[in-house]
Amino acid sequence: MQTLRPAFAALVAVTLVLAGCGGASESGASDPAATGDAVGGDITVFAAASLRATFTELGTRFEAEHPGTSVEFSFAGSSDLATQLISGAPADVFASADTKNMTMAVDAGVVAGDPVDFASNTLTIVTAPGNPDRITSFADLANPDILTVICAPQVPCGAATAAVEAATGADIPAVSEESSVTDVLGKVTSGQADAGLVYVTDAAGAGDSVTAVPFPEASEAVNTYPVATLSGSENDATARAFAEFVTGPVGRDVLARAGFAAP
Repeated sequence: MQTLRPAFAALVAVTLVLAGCGGASESGASDPAATGDAVGGDITVFAAASLRATFTELGTRFEAEHPGTSVEFSFAGSSDLATQLISGAPADVFASADTKNMTMAVDAGVVAGDPVDFASNTLTIVTAPGNPDRITSFADLANPDILTVICAPQVPCGAATAAVEAATGADIPAVSEESSVTDVLGKVTSGQADAGLVYVTDAAGAGDSVTAVPFPEASEAVNTYPVATLSGSENDATARAFAEFVTGPVGRDVLARAGFAAP
């Protein structure tokens, strides 16, 4: 019996080591995004036009924190992006400027998991520098002599505009309805319109090229921004890592500095 004990002890030791290795492997497999070597390669992010500046910065910082990754963006109106995804456009992450278009994507089965709200935004009026038409209220935009541009109703900023119109009773005789908030801003900065309705973050990003005219009724239409990974992603670990980056401390800081509010 005494000659068998060393061999038995060695066998037990080997068995415990192997069991420990197996447990570590299973733990890592349950959360591949948690392992550094699992996050890498390319992902494509579909994001609302109003997120261009913040997400471009977040993409650069994400790549710096995760060497070997590459984040490509497609920025457009949320309704256009949702339609593209539902039609089969390949992408890994979707960030919408409202919950309505995210819900459309969820209902179509193109979203993986549950979307997470990460920011909110409200409207403001923008004019040429110095506000030459002396616009002071939302009701002023009902004046047909003021050439006003707004977003199309299917776009989140357009739906918000319609909500404020309904709440105030003011009807804006818009000279143009654009497919994204950045297009509205472009019409004003180029002099093609006297005024436009954009998000406060877009007005802040435009700097001295516009004058922002806030109005209290904007609180009637607050847009909440959700982000989600997509079921068709071929790089799920990196897609999830980027979505978590957006909702984490770095994302919150970048978004807050740009003027976004908490969701």
